[in-house]
Amino acid sequence: MDVRLPFDKDGCKIAGVVAVVAICIGNIGTNMGWLGFLMTAACLAFFRDPERVHPSKSSVVVSPADGIVLKISKCTPPDELELSGEWKKISIFMSVFNVHVNRSPISGVIEKMLYIPGKFFNVSLDKASEYNERQAIFMRRADGTQMVFVQIAGLIARRIRCDVNERQELELGQRVGIIRFGSRVDVYLPGDSEILVEEGQVTVAGETILADITMGDIYDEKKY
Repeated sequence: MDVRLPFDKDGCKIAGVVAVVAICIGNIGTNMGWLGFLMTAACLAFFRDPERVHPSKSSVVVSPADGIVLKISKCTPPDELELSGEWKKISIFMSVFNVHVNRSPISGVIEKMLYIPGKFFNVSLDKASEYNERQAIFMRRADGTQMVFVQIAGLIARRIRCDVNERQELELGQRVGIIRFGSRVDVYLPGDSEILVEEGQVTVAGETILADITMGDIYDEKKY
């Protein structure tokens, strides 16, 4: 029977190094030992990776990240995404206190992946979508529906780790990677998607339903 630790693999490695350092500095004095212990605990807390239970309905889009819905809007996506027409974008902000493991918002195949090097502006700013370092993942469901989600590095985050590949088939809520130390994820949905979250709402990766992409006739023009 496989036993999986509730921490990301990078977190286990980093926490191990911190723990060794903590033991060494603990020999200097009790206070230093406690400091090392707290640093190890903080490292494990940041890299925690709990199991999630995804919805059973196939038409829904779940949140790829833990965090807060920063903004919901109609938009024309950045040029590098090569998406024509008007799309709906949901931006989710991840603070340093959130789980940072990202998950697939739909079941489908990865058609394309696009890494764009960039700057590290505060992810609460609109320009982060166009200028920050980011990793875009283009997906298509079995019914032909397309969507894109973008991992965006922030002011503190300096590394995006993506664990999936082009042509890989993903299940709803499957782990896809991690962004370290505060960041953002943008989800681009077809224009007829029904948005089921609100700005300011807390999301849980793999569980919170962001939208239904079969019920797009209901759309509050004034709200978004």
